[in-house]
Amino acid sequence: MPAPTLKVAMRTYPYTEALKSGAVTVPGAKLDFVEVTPHIAAFRAMVRDLAYDVCEIAPTTYLIARAHGVPIIALPVFFVRRFHHAGFVVRPGSGIETPRDLEGKSFGVRAYSVTTGVWKRGLLQNEYGVDIDKVTWFVDDEEHVAALKLPANVRHVTEGSSLVAMLAAGDLDAAVTGDAGVGRAGKPGAGWNAAATALPDNLRPLFDDTAGRDRAVYARNGVFPIHGCLAIREDVLKQHPGLARALYDALVAAKQPYLDALHAGTATGKTVDKDLRHIGIVGADPIPYGLEANRASIEALIRYGHQQGLIPEPVRAEDMFLPF
Repeated sequence: MPAPTLKVAMRTYPYTEALKSGAVTVPGAKLDFVEVTPHIAAFRAMVRDLAYDVCEIAPTTYLIARAHGVPIIALPVFFVRRFHHAGFVVRPGSGIETPRDLEGKSFGVRAYSVTTGVWKRGLLQNEYGVDIDKVTWFVDDEEHVAALKLPANVRHVTEGSSLVAMLAAGDLDAAVTGDAGVGRAGKPGAGWNAAATALPDNLRPLFDDTAGRDRAVYARNGVFPIHGCLAIREDVLKQHPGLARALYDALVAAKQPYLDALHAGTATGKTVDKDLRHIGIVGADPIPYGLEANRASIEALIRYGHQQGLIPEPVRAEDMFLPF
């Protein structure tokens, strides 16, 4: 059988550059990389239309899509890691001093199933005892998996408004910052950050000493939150059963030069500072690949997804990610 040419939507990171440049190859396959801006739009195209053979998508989007029968399977490769005590902001006068004070209040997050929001709700519920069913979650985007039914305490903003506009007007009590929340406005598209209303300058963080809190929670549960996994169409794998392993091995090989440079102090790129901070918390590899290396994080995300009504039942990590 001739080597397939695979349509791949994947962002460029220092640890994927060698694969995207062709310096590292996938035996038995040719990769045709497609650039999507913002890449979030590729999530939607993959889970709704199977638009690519291989696609980097948010892991929560992937879990929900699998639960709804979308025929894709993911490698245990996660391109973005981020702890989540930072990024909560609170409006002055909201009466929110502690996490439990969020109960009965309104909170803005771009979409209910956005992975950052899932991790943050999981943190609030499982580490701080917040009853997330007593929070009203406001969203201003649609969910990637259109068939997802949202809990009763999720509200869409008024047509023509946005989370950031609501926060600026004092109509939200708290929110997530950045692309997952009030750092942009509208559906994923070119210039969506520039279109956002400026945030009030008197917002305050919910948590102090976020780095110390992140370190303490990781020491207790070993969960290193995952973002950005690589999903493959199941029909492609049926035709080319060795492809998944070959692609996984190529990604491991592409990452090694970056890890070597990190430890040598010669790495460059926008992820370096974050990855060096993470080395101080999680150890030598701040971007671990593989099922066992990520089991605690995968199982936590599955548990949070079930707790939050995003997937109908808990599933095994092995049923979601290929066992590499």
